[in-house]
Amino acid sequence: MGLLDFARDVGRQLFDTDAEAADNIKQHLEVSLTGMNNVEVEFDDGVATVSGDCPSEAVREQAILLAGNVKGVERVVADSLRAPEPEKDVEVLKSEIYEIKSGDTLGGIAKQYYGSATKFVRIFEANRDNIRDPNKIYPGQKISIPLD
Repeated sequence: MGLLDFARDVGRQLFDTDAEAADNIKQHLEVSLTGMNNVEVEFDDGVATVSGDCPSEAVREQAILLAGNVKGVERVVADSLRAPEPEKDVEVLKSEIYEIKSGDTLGGIAKQYYGSATKFVRIFEANRDNIRDPNKIYPGQKISIPLD
C-alpha cells in the first residue's frame, strides 16, 4: 500500500490552506498514533507524501488512512513510510481497505464481512484512530476491515 486514492472533499478538516497542510497532517499523525518516529509530511495539490518509521504494518496502514481521511487530501504516497518485516513466527493480522458508501453502517459492513452486525465493534476498534463515533462515518471515508 504505497499509494492510495481518497475522496478529496470529505474528511476531517485539519487545514485551511495548502501551506499549513503538511504540518497539520504530521501533527495529526503524531498525536493519533504511538510509536512512529522521524515522521515527515509533504503536501502538494492534494497529495500527501508521508515518510518515517512505524513500529508495525498495522500502524503504517492506520497512518495512511489517517492522512488520507483528511479533507483536502486526495492521494497518499507512502513509499518511504517504513514498518519492520514481521518475525517469521509471528502471525500477521490481515485486513482489507473498505471505502464507505452512502447508506453504509458499521453494522451493515460487519454483517457483510463477518455475517453478524453485532461484530461492528471489531471494525470500530480497528479504526478507532479514524472513527471517533461508530454512528458517524461518511461516504468516501476509507477504513480497515480486519480479516481472519
